[in-house]
Amino acid sequence: MEVEEFENIAMIVCVSGLIAYMLFIIYKLAEESQAGKFGMFILFLALGLGMFGFIAKTIIVELMGM
Repeated sequence: MEVEEFENIAMIVCVSGLIAYMLFIIYKLAEESQAGKFGMFILFLALGLGMFGFIAKTIIVELMGM
């Protein structure tokens, strides 16, 4: 395994772990603030859009071959 392959795999694993942890934080935030179903939906929508943008950018760059 070359360094470039390892870096690519490590980045995917670490970023996926970070995204999962951020989703957990959003869930705990909604739970502790007693936001309710609609409030939890809004929190996940608003705070999750940043993660979605990062994932979408990665997919678009891969599809374009840049």
